[in-house]
Amino acid sequence: MKFPNLFKPIRIKNTIINNRIIATPAGPYNDKAIGGAGVIVTGSVNASRKRASYSKPDDPYIFDKYEREGTKERVVIAQQAGAKASLEIIHAGQYARVDDYAIGPVGFTRKDGTEVRAMDEAMMEEVTSDWAETAKKAKEMGFDMVMLHFAHGWLPAQFLSPLFNNRTDEYGGSFENRAKFPKMIVDKVREAVGPDFVIDMRISASECVEGSIEFKDVLRFLKLIEDKIDMVNISAGLDINHEGNVHMAPTIFKEHMPNVDWAAEVKRHVDIVVSVVGAIMSPEEAESIIAQDKADFIALGRPLIADPFWPQKAKEGRDDDIVPCLRCQYCYHISTERKNVGCSVNPRYTRPHLVPLELSLAKKQKRVVIIGGGPGGMKAALVAAERGHEVILLEKEGELGGALRYSAYEALKVDLYNYMKYLINQINKSAIIVRTNIEATPEYVKRLAPDALIIAIGAKPFTPPIKGVDKSHVFQALDVYDKLDALTNDVVIIGGGSTGCELGVELARKEKKVTILEGNDKLATNGNHLYRVALRQTMVKEPTLDWKLNSFCKEVKNDGVVYLENGKEKFIPASTVIISAGMRANKSLLESFYGIVPDTFVVGDANQPRNVLDATREAYFVARNL
Repeated sequence: MKFPNLFKPIRIKNTIINNRIIATPAGPYNDKAIGGAGVIVTGSVNASRKRASYSKPDDPYIFDKYEREGTKERVVIAQQAGAKASLEIIHAGQYARVDDYAIGPVGFTRKDGTEVRAMDEAMMEEVTSDWAETAKKAKEMGFDMVMLHFAHGWLPAQFLSPLFNNRTDEYGGSFENRAKFPKMIVDKVREAVGPDFVIDMRISASECVEGSIEFKDVLRFLKLIEDKIDMVNISAGLDINHEGNVHMAPTIFKEHMPNVDWAAEVKRHVDIVVSVVGAIMSPEEAESIIAQDKADFIALGRPLIADPFWPQKAKEGRDDDIVPCLRCQYCYHISTERKNVGCSVNPRYTRPHLVPLELSLAKKQKRVVIIGGGPGGMKAALVAAERGHEVILLEKEGELGGALRYSAYEALKVDLYNYMKYLINQINKSAIIVRTNIEATPEYVKRLAPDALIIAIGAKPFTPPIKGVDKSHVFQALDVYDKLDALTNDVVIIGGGSTGCELGVELARKEKKVTILEGNDKLATNGNHLYRVALRQTMVKEPTLDWKLNSFCKEVKNDGVVYLENGKEKFIPASTVIISAGMRANKSLLESFYGIVPDTFVVGDANQPRNVLDATREAYFVARNL
């Protein structure tokens, strides 16, 4: 077996788990339940009926009479392929959605005007009883274990962390005092479920914001309760606090496996099973964690949204068939303010009613010609081929990848690069006819006699009408990736979108002095909310990187750039100027391919500049419906 440690069974009390992979509550669990994980966390349950939900005030309690059948369905679904069913128990505390008031360690008024009342001992007794009763009901319903959510700034963490808890009584101040109420919860849960039922816990090793709990206190708490729990899942960050959120679900600006060292330190100090979550992207990474005894389990969230069958493919040694997660954050409602939640690489996520697990063969096989070998064109080709069509993919460059090819030059884009490699590998395994170095023309396409034509020609970089932009030291962003080390040390980037900002970070890390000019009042307006938070956190750490908002380049001179900042003319010395002003669809080229065949479709940037999420979705549906 290629990953023997990852698929080694483990016994926890009377429960035998057949591998070391835990599917976190992120996203729907139906597909994950048959995808091969050893434990399926089937979403959350509010610990209390009132004032516990982070979703809505009238969130139903899943163990009440008319909710029980649906709750039992969670168990049945999770266990159908041999996995163990877990249930996360959560209490939002001061962040709860309420009609009246919320509760937490201290009293205050939230920004939304909601009153938060400091919990007294009667409230604490009531809430600990709720946790215990909920865990007991989970056991009675047939769940194999529960996971107590003590991470990410929810109620137990609000008491543990000095970021939230500044009480002056016996439940605040010292570590011993801050730990009292969380320990009460654990003690009461264990008493309710008995000695043999498995209790897991998720906790943040670091909340990753100033003034929060220190890791040494997290470790002290775990040692305090290790006789009452069986497993601990080491996470990081906060949820509602977005400065910490980008460390809870790490973005492209954070390294892979950021929580592993914390997990290893926990494992050295406690005698319970340790799991770790956070940007564990590949089976190789997961195997190394287990093999090096840094954790006993790895927990996967977004990687199983991208590909719910990640575990099964790893077990079969087909890891090159795993669809890589991009860590783009679009699967997270906070990022998009619920406007465009989806997975950039898995169109079935959020749309299972439209995207089946397996595609059926088309009733009539067609010859499908696809122009453009970028992410949209490759995805369309793969879907069309899966439906049994004859597919001819035309690419003007010498290799596939489109704009994804530039991801090879930036460390920040390693996940995007891995996705490009995945697509190309799947193309190579398929019956798709690939013709590279082909500049498609209407005449060439006509000679191929297609039944359907999909145009995925991408877009071209936009050059703004700036005086001096034709000088020899001015480059388009896409033209500098293969010469980043050779660029001069003083660089001005015109355009602070995501491409310009990421390029600025990469050049600053190569010790170049970089200034970004952006006409808007914020950077990366094309990125989602959490991306922008993490981008800012990253950029401020680079001492040679500067940016100027509401600033427009007026002229490029031989020795620098003249620009207007809030209407005032200024000058920056620069010997390299990079244009990163976005992309524009090539409408004239696009229109030239119309009229060849009635079934003509456009996907991705060829229509208008898109991200991978939109290009993938468009490509999937166009090809599926041929």
